[in-house]
Amino acid sequence: MRVILAQPRGFCAGVVRAIDIVEKALDKYGEPVYVRHEIVHNKHVVQTLKDKGARFVEELDEVPNGAVTVFSAHGVPQSVVKTAQDRGLPVLDATCPLVSKVHNQGKRYVSQGRTLILIGHAGHPEVEGTMGQVGAPVHLVQSEADVSTLPIPLDKPVAYITQTTLSIDDTKGIIVELKKRFKDIVGPETSDICYATQNRQTSVRELAKVADVILVVGAKNSSNSNRLREIGIEEGIPSYLINDGSELDPEWVRGKKVVGLTAGASAPESLVQHVIDALGEIEPVEVEQMDGKKEHIEFRLPAELRA
Repeated sequence: MRVILAQPRGFCAGVVRAIDIVEKALDKYGEPVYVRHEIVHNKHVVQTLKDKGARFVEELDEVPNGAVTVFSAHGVPQSVVKTAQDRGLPVLDATCPLVSKVHNQGKRYVSQGRTLILIGHAGHPEVEGTMGQVGAPVHLVQSEADVSTLPIPLDKPVAYITQTTLSIDDTKGIIVELKKRFKDIVGPETSDICYATQNRQTSVRELAKVADVILVVGAKNSSNSNRLREIGIEEGIPSYLINDGSELDPEWVRGKKVVGLTAGASAPESLVQHVIDALGEIEPVEVEQMDGKKEHIEFRLPAELRA
C-alpha cells in the first residue's frame, strides 16, 4: 500500500504559537495555568497540556483570583477581556495573529460607518470571538442563501470579513452574492485569507488526483479538518476524518493501492505517524511525501515569554 502524505499538513504557525504560550507559561509561572476554552481543537494536544499542568475552563469564573490565564487561539469577545481586566487576572493572549487581523479589519470597517457582515460558521469559537470584538452589531452569513435574507438596506454601506478557517474557495460564492446585493461594499483582499487554510485545502485537491481514499487526521469539532474531508469528497474520493489510528476502519483502505493522508491545522505530526502505524498493521506500507508549499511563517510570542 502506498501512503502519500500531503504537503503542507498539520500544525500551522498560529497553533504552534498557542501551544508554545501554554508550555512556556507553565515553565515560567509553574502549574496550574488556566486556559479558557480548548487552546486548539484537538483532544490529544489538550490532554498533553493537561498532563503538564494546564487547566482548561469554559468561563473565567472557573479561574481562581490571581491565576495565570491564557486565551485560546480562536480569540475571545471583548466582554471576556474586560472581565479578566476587572478581576486583575494576569492574561497571556494566544489568539492567532491572523484572527486578530480579522478583528482589526472589522473594527476599521465599523469606524468607517459600515455595517459589518461576517462569513463563518455559527457557534464556532472564532466567530463568537470576532462578533464580540468589533463593538457593533455583526450579521453572520453561512451560505449564499443567507445573503438574500440579510436585514440591511440595499444602499447601506457594508463590509465583509471572514472566519480564518475558510478558504478563498469557501467564501467566493458568498462574496459574489454580497456584491450583487449591495452597491457599496468592501472587504479584505484575497491575500488576507489564512495562508494555512488555503495551503492545506490546495494540497488535498492535489492529493485527490492520485489517491484512492483520503484520510484526514483531525478532531470532529475542528472546522478546517472537516473542510479537508469535504474537499476530498467533492473531488470524488472517499474521505474520512479520524482523531488517530485507533479510529481507522480497515474496510476503508482494503484493496486500495494509494492512501492519501493529511492533517488539520491543529493535529500534531505524531498522530499522522499513529495512522501510518495503523495502516501498516493492515498491510505493508510505502510512505512518500507530495511536493507542495513549504511554510516558514513564525509568529512572535507575547513579550512576557520571549526571554
